[in-house]
Amino acid sequence: MRFGVMTLIDHVPDARSGRLVSPTERFREVVELAVLAEESGFDAFGVGERHGPPFLSSSPPAVLGAIAARTHRIRLFTTVTVLSTLDPVRVAEDYATVDQLSGGRLELTIGKGNAPEPWALFGRDSSAQYALQEENYELLRRLWSEEKVTWSGSFRPPLTDATTLPRPHQQPPTVWHGSATSERSVELAALWGDPLFAANAIQPVANYAALIDRYRTRWEAYGHDPAAALVGSGGTLYAAADDRTARRQFAPYYETAVAARDVPGNNTPFRTVDEAADLGPAFIGSPARIADKIAEQHRAYGHALQFFSVDTAGLPFARRAEVLRLTAAEVLPQLRHALPDPLDWPDPTETGAAAAPAAEPVR
Repeated sequence: MRFGVMTLIDHVPDARSGRLVSPTERFREVVELAVLAEESGFDAFGVGERHGPPFLSSSPPAVLGAIAARTHRIRLFTTVTVLSTLDPVRVAEDYATVDQLSGGRLELTIGKGNAPEPWALFGRDSSAQYALQEENYELLRRLWSEEKVTWSGSFRPPLTDATTLPRPHQQPPTVWHGSATSERSVELAALWGDPLFAANAIQPVANYAALIDRYRTRWEAYGHDPAAALVGSGGTLYAAADDRTARRQFAPYYETAVAARDVPGNNTPFRTVDEAADLGPAFIGSPARIADKIAEQHRAYGHALQFFSVDTAGLPFARRAEVLRLTAAEVLPQLRHALPDPLDWPDPTETGAAAAPAAEPVR
């Protein structure tokens, strides 16, 4: 199994101290967290996309470009790109640029999104969100795999002999399909033979397992090799030396975040830290407990990639860093040996593809 860290770049006060860092400091934290993730042995770092408060993640390509300049090996994910509201031409250009800057480390995750803000901001009709997602993805695939694309659709002006630049470093980058509840997203992933990323954030594990089972059923129905279906999963993470300490430290952050969440369809039934740890999908506790829970979810999901979020209600950067170090040291090694790894990711430190940090200026 491979492991990653993900962020939506939330910008909220610390639930305990009330301190709110500046936007500049928050962005610096994200880049430093990605550097730490790579140094600690994580395999991927993901930046989500949101266009309303309390998030600062309206421009993932810019953030991932900054991370690409500071890292060598780690895969750079979007978690997720809200493709239903965006122009596929702009997406093709922006993320091909990230792919080139990183030496071919981009992994795009697309989704229709579950926040209301982008529809009005970008002048899109939310009632057409699934049709937009499907059409935009078909065009994006063509723009990345073909040159001189001639195309017409229902939602944007036609193209004639269009070639987007730069071309991706990879031929082409992998696209994952993110889903929290949507069977339409699952269907699209299965249709095209692409990997699926299940949110694993707020619902019971059984709900996500049913979504993943649906993906595998539809994958096989479309004639793909069952062994080739790939699944990723997310999850809130808080690790400490023992379960009691983890729950005591994390409770004010988790419960503040749950109380503040009021987006329809995005509320969790797990209202306390004990409910989240014992009944929900979250990873809260000692390294041993977290490792056991990931293995338990692997039995339900069969996933190849596990992402963790350490962004909760203004948790201080130093504490996020501690959580990642402890997880990398005591959780990841045992699971890497115990769980299969079907992801065939090249190591850019061996191929020479990674961007070199702190390069001398060209003269």
